Amino acid sequence: MPQNHTEVIWAPWRMGYILGAKDQECFICRKLKEDRDQENFILERGEHTLVILNIFPYNNGHLMVAPLAHKARLEDLTLQECGEIMAKLQKWICIMKNCFKPEGFNLGVNLGKVAGAGLEDHLHFHLVPRWNGDTNFMPVLSGLNVLPDSLEHCYQALKQAQAAF
Repeated sequence: MPQNHTEVIWAPWRMGYILGAKDQECFICRKLKEDRDQENFILERGEHTLVILNIFPYNNGHLMVAPLAHKARLEDLTLQECGEIMAKLQKWICIMKNCFKPEGFNLGVNLGKVAGAGLEDHLHFHLVPRWNGDTNFMPVLSGLNVLPDSLEHCYQALKQAQAAF
């Protein structure tokens, strides 16, 4: 237990998530229906897919690529959806390389709750840019991630890089 306030890392912005009402509807499907792409951090809408920033990121630039259709299982995707997901991942790796100069990436998908899916009913791929030394003591000691940039600035930088792509 911390002895005084200097041993505590405060993250008051998390209270909105902790105490807020939980969506009964899939957040991806809800955001797709809205005409507020910038506020929802939607970077791109494709014919079959969506590219969106993760609002609870592991690292700056952490985005997700998901099919537009509400599907939970990889085996339920059409060949067109699979192809477009892979094409979007390739494209956004190139965009992030130009924008943020990462030294590597984590790419993954959690299939089912037991595999770590926070949203298990709408399949989505995570693309996380990585830099040498970006894993520091914070996640190890406190379970916290330190992000040096805001979602808003990250979104704007990626949109500018996308326009130049």
